[in-house]
Amino acid sequence: MQLSKQKGFTLVEIAIVLVIVGLLIGGVLKGQEMITNAKLKRIESDNAGLQAAIFSYQDRYLQLPGDDDAANGRFDSAPTSGNGDGTIAGNWQAPAAADETGYFWTHLRSAGLVNGAANDIDPQQNAYGGKVGINYNGLGIQGHVTVFGGLEGSVVKVLESRLDDGVTTTGRIRGYIPVALGEVLPAGVTATPPYVDTTLYTIVFRF
Repeated sequence: MQLSKQKGFTLVEIAIVLVIVGLLIGGVLKGQEMITNAKLKRIESDNAGLQAAIFSYQDRYLQLPGDDDAANGRFDSAPTSGNGDGTIAGNWQAPAAADETGYFWTHLRSAGLVNGAANDIDPQQNAYGGKVGINYNGLGIQGHVTVFGGLEGSVVKVLESRLDDGVTTTGRIRGYIPVALGEVLPAGVTATPPYVDTTLYTIVFRF
């Protein structure tokens, strides 16, 4: 009885398969890197755009959005006016109906400076799904800061290296580990350790 011969892969065929697998893995990793870079660019552009919207509102109406005490009569949408004391008060992440941090969004939206329904007090979302907002005297920075929540430490490290000093408690970008949703930013500089890649942070940008 004649035994059938089993044909295996040649070294050339195995090499071709390994090259193809390597190209696929490289393509996936490169694709992930491109997605991450795109999100980082969006964080930077969203922050620049929000700050530009605030300055545009001030130039146009000589008041801060959210704190504007004439906003109710200024726009057809009749948003609630602030108290005009020069600060935007309230919870940056989950504003209540009476928070100027909520009026902040209705004033900017009523003025057509950011997207959204004119009477919507909900903060925008950033590229990583966290909230974007405004805060006064947060993390030891005097004055108003823009706030971005839910960013991984690996992302914040890149932002810090591009735009600041890489330290959580100094410079124009500062971060801390939030305890709960809607937590008010601590006014003093916190003792947050160096950024950990997989930990979620809330960061602030000084104007």
